[in-house]
Amino acid sequence: MGQKVRPTGFRTGIMRPWRSTWYASKQDFADLLLEDNAIRKFIGNYLMDKKARQPQRPAIADIRIERTRERVTVIVTSSRVGAIIGKKGEKIDKLTKALEKLTRRHIEVKTVEVTRPEIDAQLIAEDIAEQLEKRASFRRTMKQAMQRAMEGGAKGVKLQLSGRLGGAEMARCEKGMEGSIPLSTLRCKVEYGFSEAATPQGNIGIKVWVNQGDYLTGDIIDVTDASAAGQQRRRPRRGGGGGGPRQG
Repeated sequence: MGQKVRPTGFRTGIMRPWRSTWYASKQDFADLLLEDNAIRKFIGNYLMDKKARQPQRPAIADIRIERTRERVTVIVTSSRVGAIIGKKGEKIDKLTKALEKLTRRHIEVKTVEVTRPEIDAQLIAEDIAEQLEKRASFRRTMKQAMQRAMEGGAKGVKLQLSGRLGGAEMARCEKGMEGSIPLSTLRCKVEYGFSEAATPQGNIGIKVWVNQGDYLTGDIIDVTDASAAGQQRRRPRRGGGGGGPRQG
C-alpha cells in the first residue's frame, strides 16, 4: 500500500504558513477550529450562483483566517475578485453580514487576486470540474490543463481523475503528468488542489499537483498580485493581508 501525504500539509509549519493564524486556550481551541471550517464551507456555498442554469464556481484558490480579540479577518484568494466584490462592493458587504450572522463576531473580508490561475493547483482542479460538468472530454481537458500549466512556467504538473469517466459503467482512475513533481522534497513548493465534478453518471474526483519552484534557490512563481497585499477591501478589485509567525 502506498502511503500518500498531502503536500501542503506536509510542508505546513516548515516551508509554508498555516491557513489559520490565531492563538486560543484549550477550552476554546476546538470551537474556533470548527468555526474556521464552517466559514470556509459557507463562503464556497454562498459565492456559487445556484440560480443560474449552469452554476459558475467561485474560483476560490484559498481562504486564510486571522483572529484577534476584536475581529476575525477572512482573506479570500480568487481569480474572480470582481465577482466576489460586486458592483460598488455590494456582494462583499452582504457576505460580511452573512458571516457575522453565522459566527456572531465582527468580520472583515479582504480579497487577493490570483493573476496566474493557470498554475494554481486548486483553480486548475475547479476549472477541470467546471468543464467536465459541461460534458467536455476528460482526456482533452487534462491535456489542455497540463499544457497551460507548463506554458505558464510550472516546473511540473500531475493530474488524477477518478470516477465514471466518459460515462463508463465501471469507475476507473486516469493519471497524467508532465515535468517534475518531487513530493518528498520539502524545499520544493508543491501545491495541491482537489475538486469534484457532479456529472449525471456520478461525481468525478479531480486531484492536481503543481510544482511552483524551489524555496531555497528563490526560483518560486508567485500566483498572486504582490502589490495588492495590505490594501483594504473597499478599493476596487484588489486586497490582501498578512499573517504572523504564531499559528493555532
